[in-house]
Amino acid sequence: MLFNSLDFAVFLPIVFLLYWFVFNRSLRWQNLLVVFASYFFYGWWDWRFLSLILFSTLVDFLIGRRLGVETRAKTRKRLLLVSILVNLGFLGFFKYYNFFLENFQDAFSFLGMHIGGSTLNIILPVGISFYTFQTLSYTIDVYRKQLDPTQDPIAFAAFVSFFPQLVAGPIERATRLLPQFQRERTFNYGLAVNGMRQILWGFFKKLVIADNCAVFANQIFSNSEHLGGSSLLLGGVFFAFQIYGDFSGYSDIAIGTSRLFGFDLMKNFAFPYFSRDIAEFWRRWHISLSTWFRDYLYIPIGGSRGGSWQQVRNVFVIFLVSGFWHGANWTFILWGGLNAIYFIPLLLLQRNRTNLGIVAEKGVLPNLRETFQVLITFLLTVLAWVAFRAEDISHAWQIYSRIFDFSLFGLPTDLLSEPTGIVLSKMLMCLVLVAGFVIVEWIGRRREFAIEYLFENSSRMMRWFSYAFIIFLIGMFMQTNESPFIYFQF
Repeated sequence: MLFNSLDFAVFLPIVFLLYWFVFNRSLRWQNLLVVFASYFFYGWWDWRFLSLILFSTLVDFLIGRRLGVETRAKTRKRLLLVSILVNLGFLGFFKYYNFFLENFQDAFSFLGMHIGGSTLNIILPVGISFYTFQTLSYTIDVYRKQLDPTQDPIAFAAFVSFFPQLVAGPIERATRLLPQFQRERTFNYGLAVNGMRQILWGFFKKLVIADNCAVFANQIFSNSEHLGGSSLLLGGVFFAFQIYGDFSGYSDIAIGTSRLFGFDLMKNFAFPYFSRDIAEFWRRWHISLSTWFRDYLYIPIGGSRGGSWQQVRNVFVIFLVSGFWHGANWTFILWGGLNAIYFIPLLLLQRNRTNLGIVAEKGVLPNLRETFQVLITFLLTVLAWVAFRAEDISHAWQIYSRIFDFSLFGLPTDLLSEPTGIVLSKMLMCLVLVAGFVIVEWIGRRREFAIEYLFENSSRMMRWFSYAFIIFLIGMFMQTNESPFIYFQF
């Protein structure tokens, strides 16, 4: 079920009313309603894959309970290994089976040998990369004795399947979210209103910014062989705002929806395009995944300890695995590799933790140095997004070869001719919307979400005018078709 669908507009109020007015006297019944609603929400897409969530939930719940009483080190390691194999096994089969098979076949064909095997017509279950990591973190934390295993299967099932963040995060830790299912919850009007505001802003990001930028990003990337460097770079900028508006918009809707039910999800984006270096960018972009890889992969393999070679190796491992997590395509690995290359000089110079606060922390505008840093970081990010958006490696190479030739210094007038057929007035309007969005984000960069500042110490008339204006913009500029969120495919 899509957040931006009429189905969800009917589903959410029904679940909300049942949760607070029918099942509110029993925590267990509230949690059971969350499980039922979450399975209904996920099964609306394809009910067959509910068995994967159920099986993963049962395996990790039972392993967690056993780890809670098992004292033998070897047995504990075997239990953890079972959890890892089950979760990553599902992920590997559905997401990477065809990729590995095709690449093995290509490698042996290059050596003059032929190996058999046919690809499978596998449907990738929506959200499998997210909920497998969420359940896996529970088992690891119990194994590390950082968390006591839960004895409540309903609370654990609700934690695994919680519908607001089930299919695209944030990837919550059991240490943070599971206890919220185990304590009484009371309706908080202020929290719910704040959640509705964040939902509204999330819909604006998705329906106005992301979906409009997607129109031009798709046209440019689909016709890249006919376009010059400046046009392709502009396409990268459109995609940068498309993926940010789309993914952070989903996170805003998920976090806001959770607040309606009395839950607090972690912040997943912290205005990443105002970062002054790539290390700061990765502290602000998809925070739940970045911190997951940091805690469960980067630190265990050595992190920033050891000599320069070990540090460089660990950085490449973390970024290449992060790229591969996104999908079975070499373009994602290239994207991860580029980010590793950006990051390594900062690490070796010990400048990767220089910019820990927000940009222009004590002022309204950044100084010249900060402005330059933000623009360079954004440019590097856009260039990496080109690889992320490209269809394959040859497509990425074609685009990069055009961006880095002299056509980069010309005006992107070729966008207005065939075959792109881009209408100048519509493209300029999209750029105006993006510019206004950036201004609002800049003003609100100190808040949890950008428009939160609009409602601080403001009159009721001002608040309702703000709501009406955002809804008006959504109605004016939203696309007519329902478009899925980008990260549903991961």
